[in-house]
Amino acid sequence: MNSQLKPIETSPRLERDREELAALVERYAHSEGVTATAWPALSFFRADAPSDRSCVMYEPCLGLLLQGNKHILVGEERLEQEHGHYLINSIDVPVTAQVVRATPQEPCLCITLRLDPVRIGEWLSDVKLAKPSSATARGIALSPVGTDVLDPLLRLVRLLDSPNDLALLAPLIERELIYRLLTGEQGARLAQIASAGGQGQQIARAIQWLRQHYNKPLRISDLASMVNMSASSLHHHFRQITAMSPLQYQKVLRLHEARRLLLTEGCDVATAAHRVGYESPSQFSREYSRQHGAPPLRDVMRLRAMAPVDANPYV
Repeated sequence: MNSQLKPIETSPRLERDREELAALVERYAHSEGVTATAWPALSFFRADAPSDRSCVMYEPCLGLLLQGNKHILVGEERLEQEHGHYLINSIDVPVTAQVVRATPQEPCLCITLRLDPVRIGEWLSDVKLAKPSSATARGIALSPVGTDVLDPLLRLVRLLDSPNDLALLAPLIERELIYRLLTGEQGARLAQIASAGGQGQQIARAIQWLRQHYNKPLRISDLASMVNMSASSLHHHFRQITAMSPLQYQKVLRLHEARRLLLTEGCDVATAAHRVGYESPSQFSREYSRQHGAPPLRDVMRLRAMAPVDANPYV
């Protein structure tokens, strides 16, 4: 499924701010990949060329694409992020990400601000949501950036040039930015995960368990009981938020981790399959090929022959 993006807001001020923010990010992110900053929640990303598909875990975050284009596959749902659009992600979700437009003269530039659902939950009582809804929303979505989000984000990045001001002013600006997100069109996505006792928070607990026990056998009834839901309710709301069933989510986690083991630890296929929870190496190879587009050894040889650039600014 292809997401339909709203048109980018245009105004002289917004365009100036976007250009200034892109210039600041490019100045800090002088080499490809992820660049950490003096503010721990804030990071930058640069790619000078299109990338291969990368299997990554998106954490709760705001991710603004300033230049270039990216494709993001969540389950069977495809998001096409264009420059000038920000991504809101309220959950831990495994995705396949790919930079599709970037050059050395006009690199793909991203800015990421990690979000803390616990802190957002603490602030919810002070916020009147613009569009409260009882329906379960997808945990990840795209929106065109407006001045309400861009202005505090730009002020936060400017502070990196003023280290003495950063510690005092950055928390205030970050809280303002969270307020703008909560009261904007994607606020319900953040609120449903941060709301104590809500179904979104129950799904977040299920996701946490799956991340910690991805290599263990999964019984949906046991997982549902663990998060105080019925099996049918867990399955329905889990799919609504993540675009995957719990079993699909676990499988993607296993195959992402297996790829990492093969690439970075030099495991053979049978060992990697066993470590991520597969009893049958042949089943593992079939599912790996469907997920990554090639059998394990061929996929790893192809990746090692490339100059890898992390295509994921949202971890």
